[in-house]
Amino acid sequence: MPAPPEQAPRVAIVTGGSRGIGRAIVERLHRDGYAILFTHSSSDGEAAVLRSALAGGAPPCAALRIDVADAEAPARIFDAAQSLGRVTALVNNAGVTGAIGSIRLLDDATLSRVVATNLVAPARLCREAALRWSEGTPRAIVNISSIAARTGSPGEYVAYAATKAAIDTLTRGLARELAPAAIRVNAVSPGTIDTSIHARAGEPGRAWRVAQRVPLGRPGQPEEIAAAVAWLLSDEASYATGSVLEVTGGL
Repeated sequence: MPAPPEQAPRVAIVTGGSRGIGRAIVERLHRDGYAILFTHSSSDGEAAVLRSALAGGAPPCAALRIDVADAEAPARIFDAAQSLGRVTALVNNAGVTGAIGSIRLLDDATLSRVVATNLVAPARLCREAALRWSEGTPRAIVNISSIAARTGSPGEYVAYAATKAAIDTLTRGLARELAPAAIRVNAVSPGTIDTSIHARAGEPGRAWRVAQRVPLGRPGQPEEIAAAVAWLLSDEASYATGSVLEVTGGL
């Protein structure tokens, strides 16, 4: 017999959860007692390794290969997550930068992909959460922004930076709109984090190059971002909504 709704496992959705910051978030939230539904777009091997590492006991961890920019993705993601228990947390982490370079080199296909993945998909997932979550039961959303929202990332990722600035605005607006329904909405804004995203954009050593400007003298680690996400989802942050928490090493 299924457990009563109030006794079913808490479930967190983490988009882009198979590597980098997303993987660290999945591992941290699973350790904190959440069942996990994480998405990935094409990294089957990395997703399988992560699922295997977290298998063998409660709570469950499931992976869903899906393009978060697809119009049908929010319903499919929430349906898959609800099969694991009570969905109480959404972490919008999936994102793409495009190749490092000047705006002069930005083609329309890349621009459309960056906007669809980094802004349209999180907005749709937030809408799905608002539609599905009953009023009065505390829930939380954390959007992953970037210090690029503040710096603009000239000569490197200006379109990416623009989408992250939009994420900050989306976070603040939704926090005010959804607060009466007991849904908290916050964002974490990482600085330069040492992950494979830099290699995929064309410069594997970018994190350490940029670290020369960081007051703490190093790039951040994915686990440091995961810790901030975990706090914002926790009861310890019950009065925090509409916040953009910067984890930037002092930049």
